[in-house]
Amino acid sequence: MNDFENLVPHWLPLPDVAEQLDATITQVHGLVNDRSLIAVRVGDRAIRSVPADFLMEGSVLESLKGTVMVLADAGYTDEEMIIWLFTDDESLPGKPVDALRSGRKTEIRRRAQALAW
Repeated sequence: MNDFENLVPHWLPLPDVAEQLDATITQVHGLVNDRSLIAVRVGDRAIRSVPADFLMEGSVLESLKGTVMVLADAGYTDEEMIIWLFTDDESLPGKPVDALRSGRKTEIRRRAQALAW
């Protein structure tokens, strides 16, 4: 595993995401395609996977899609988005993904918008 992959505590391959969401793999691919989820290739076999922290209580983290859109507008790649979301920020404190999980999406999106300037 490289440093990028190690930033994320737990990766879920897409079939596991489907199982956790009680969805079909086709539906999970749809979530990735419409940017509700970010999937990247990780591991020795380069399997498309999603950070487990993007799921919460059997569904996709509600605030993720809008945040992904803001980061995409700032020119971030999927890998760069995951790095930003999982890198500790002393001013939060913690990681942006943890702030999203605790319901602080406005603060995180404001910070993400500032990245574009």
